[in-house]
Amino acid sequence: MKKSVQKVGMEQLRSCHGQGTSAEALQDSQMSEVVIKKAQAGDLPRILEIYAYAREFMKRTGNPNQWKENAPQKEVLEADIRAGQLYVVRQKNRMTGVFALVMGKDPTYAQIEQGTWVSESEYGTLHRVAGDGTVHGLFRRIVLFSEEKIGHLRIDTHADNHIMQHLILKNGFEQCGIIHIADGSERIAYEKVVSVAS
Repeated sequence: MKKSVQKVGMEQLRSCHGQGTSAEALQDSQMSEVVIKKAQAGDLPRILEIYAYAREFMKRTGNPNQWKENAPQKEVLEADIRAGQLYVVRQKNRMTGVFALVMGKDPTYAQIEQGTWVSESEYGTLHRVAGDGTVHGLFRRIVLFSEEKIGHLRIDTHADNHIMQHLILKNGFEQCGIIHIADGSERIAYEKVVSVAS
């Protein structure tokens, strides 16, 4: 049986993210300087640098298999930019992060094993999330930004990516099951429903 979904007000949402502690208050202050905009073709050199850093970080933290060499490919990123679905995160005019917010049904989510989705309403999927390691709370800011675009989000990550798994759950997502991406490998799938379109 599908779980009931309630709309959550912004004050409740902020409470869920734990803005009450002094550490997170400082984080909020830092995040107030953050600007998220759609990526442009001229952003690609810095975007590729960020992904290179992310790949090395994954290797150092026990996740060498999620992104192989040169992943995500430049051609994929160029297609994301043309589609208007790749975003860059800037703090004090320096690009510190990048992610794709893809609207509509993701074909790799058509089949899910060892669980079920919370909702089948229209959703957006977070893909290719990466940062340069200089900003705390980056993923939280990405999630809040994305929730303003659409109140139903999905995301997946590799079983070896324990850091990302922690961040996903910390930011209110629910683990739903296992999906398979295009190359057949498994990913842990998550979903967060703040509100659904009526």
